[in-house]
Amino acid sequence: MAKKTSKYKIALIGNPNSGKTSLFNSLTGMHQHVANFPGVTVDKKTGILKIDKDLSVTLIDFPGTYSLYPNSDDEKVVAEILTNPKDKDYPDAVIYIIDPFDFKRQMLLLTQLQDLGLPVLVVLTMKDLAIKQGIKINIKKLSEQIQSPVIFFSNKTKENIHEIKSGIRNLFENKSRVKTCYSLTSHEKDIVDNFRDKLNFNTDYQGLLQIHHSEWLKYIPKNLKEEIKDYKLKIGFNDISLQIQETLERYRIFNKKIKGIINFKRNSVKAITDKIDDIVTHKLIGPIIFFVLMLFMFQAIFSWSELPMEWLEDGFTTLSNYLKVNFPQNWLTGLLADGIIPGLAGVLVFIPQIFLLFLIIGIMEEVGYMSRVIFMFDDLMRKFGMNGRSMISLISGGACAVPAIMSTRTINNWKERLITIMVTPLVSCSARIPVYTLLVVFAVPDKDIGIFNARGLALMGLYSMGIFMALISSMVMKYIIKTKGPSYLMISLPEYKRPIVKNIGLYVKEKVGAFVFGAGKIILMVSIALWFLASYGPPGAMDKAEKQAIETGAKRNLSEEQTLNLIAAEKIEHSYIGYLGKSIEPAIKPLGFDWKIGIALITSFAAREIFVGTMATIYSVGSTEDNLKVSEQMAKDVNLQTGEKTYNSAVAWSLLLFYVFALQCMSTIAVVRKETGSWKWPVMQFLYMGGLAYFFSFLIYNFLN
Repeated sequence: MAKKTSKYKIALIGNPNSGKTSLFNSLTGMHQHVANFPGVTVDKKTGILKIDKDLSVTLIDFPGTYSLYPNSDDEKVVAEILTNPKDKDYPDAVIYIIDPFDFKRQMLLLTQLQDLGLPVLVVLTMKDLAIKQGIKINIKKLSEQIQSPVIFFSNKTKENIHEIKSGIRNLFENKSRVKTCYSLTSHEKDIVDNFRDKLNFNTDYQGLLQIHHSEWLKYIPKNLKEEIKDYKLKIGFNDISLQIQETLERYRIFNKKIKGIINFKRNSVKAITDKIDDIVTHKLIGPIIFFVLMLFMFQAIFSWSELPMEWLEDGFTTLSNYLKVNFPQNWLTGLLADGIIPGLAGVLVFIPQIFLLFLIIGIMEEVGYMSRVIFMFDDLMRKFGMNGRSMISLISGGACAVPAIMSTRTINNWKERLITIMVTPLVSCSARIPVYTLLVVFAVPDKDIGIFNARGLALMGLYSMGIFMALISSMVMKYIIKTKGPSYLMISLPEYKRPIVKNIGLYVKEKVGAFVFGAGKIILMVSIALWFLASYGPPGAMDKAEKQAIETGAKRNLSEEQTLNLIAAEKIEHSYIGYLGKSIEPAIKPLGFDWKIGIALITSFAAREIFVGTMATIYSVGSTEDNLKVSEQMAKDVNLQTGEKTYNSAVAWSLLLFYVFALQCMSTIAVVRKETGSWKWPVMQFLYMGGLAYFFSFLIYNFLN
């Protein structure tokens, strides 16, 4: 009898798009936890399933995989765990999920799992859709042939969910040993026997897998890796050819076993899915449909999120002002009102965009459309070192790079995912719009060119430059970034089906939560650091600046509000961040920037749109005219040394190009750090994008000046 415990671990394993995650959601509901598998950035979903009052188990939703001979990083995670009995995530049993519409191909992994000696419960998904399309399966005979219990389940109706729970209990009560599906050849048996005392495995097949993958399995000691490698060369053990022979032998065995068990009674007319695919994946019509849908998604993210984002910003601003007015004016109030609350706002203000992005992606994924998009654009994107999945991230980056980078988790190949992450911020996001709108006034005269406005064309040109550079950069990275495995796409096109609201809800919850609790912690810490740098300065410097500002205000007969603006501007100039602005002025002077712009460049690192707010604060200084817009205040600014206007066309274009290319976004850096699992890549990204920004700003400034 099974003990009352939750220490049992059950792995949910299946091919991609087999319905594995839907079953996981059905069994665990909201009792889920998302983290990463140790040492990698691959998602690890765990959940608790209460079988009855006597038994609870921990379910682990493993990444989708086609075989224990992996072709992607996700598949390597599965192989790494399942070949190592000492791994903390090594399961006590397996629930293997099969899509009945693609049954034969999925039998390969099932037989491999059985040869590991693990108890396996087989769950066929999409029962309602399979019956509707005339698929008939003899469940009893199938179970007898594959020597594992089989349950037919509907994710939509939850039919047979209680049978799955009973099947799990039986796995632990009836631990009968499954007969080996594949018998090792004498060549394979010899090498397994040779390393039997040096490797730790439960079955000979598990030992064989360890030997096949010894070069990259982390738990095998380096000296043993070398010994296995040398022995392979000595006896002529060819990994690839032996893996192919094994795969073909497995297909031969199970094709014979399942013959006649599954009947596809379809009409001669194409199935509904095939009819839809004739249009959706058409070489001409398919891309048009996709871009219409992406246009809708972009507009939804850009337009529908505007109001809730404003509410969040206004709410945090109100809270910050309330603290300033009603609480003692000390360092703690300043930290809360000007550091922590703006930091939280910098995290939470992105939630509407992230929510809408992953809601739309989740719906398209659930109905089966996203697989078609990946299939359509794979050849094109591969020319730039990416794949079809990258298209979604690049386009959604036009709204915000943060959720766009998070969406790269669907890209299995690490090199292609990394390239997509590294170039996505070059696509102009909505945060750049306030900067573009402010500066284009100084760069381009307000006139019409035919039916188009010159400033509108300039904005379009700025967006185009970002996209063009993203593609050029990706082509360069294609040859610089190395990958251990081959880059090719393996994907199945699932049947179209109605989306399950619960699955979409859990998907969106997971993605939003990953941002808030993952990148949010980093953003908050940096926001506090920025507050400190802007609020404090060298001993006596801030007090001296305040006194000088008060004296200047009195001499100029400034109003109280103007004097306060002057005090704020002088204190910023003499704060640590002000001195930092002065210190970088020699470096940015060749671009036409002064120390004031330097401060704005630093403060806008928190978020690009802060550039406008920083300019508004700095250029409220000592104006004798009330209610001037920030653009009007900037237009009046004159270089005291040359007598020329500070913001001429050359400076404006230099600043515009700087913001097109520079990675002026703390949120993006935080997310890249989280998604890559290292500071190496965000630092490299910051440097290469900063290099592009400096080069093009220098070029345009010296060309126009």
